[in-house]
Amino acid sequence: MNDVFKALSDPTRRKILDLLKEKDLTAGEISEHFNMSKPSISQHLKVLKGAQLVVDEKKGQYVFYSLNTTVFQDIINWAFEFYGKGGC
Repeated sequence: MNDVFKALSDPTRRKILDLLKEKDLTAGEISEHFNMSKPSISQHLKVLKGAQLVVDEKKGQYVFYSLNTTVFQDIINWAFEFYGKGGC
């Protein structure tokens, strides 16, 4: 869970997740939305993959990135349990 919160703490990575919410994208398509190098985008994707927030799939010569909704469901369940036990 620590990797998830670390990944979510960065605004660039949150923006990448917002983009992937709409549709699966390649690293090149993701990089078009940012004013930074492609290696920097790749590093952000590596962190998101390490936190299991994003999965990748090779299709032909391209690698497409998509959200791993299972992890988001786990986060939501944890948050509900946390707040339910805390009495908020």
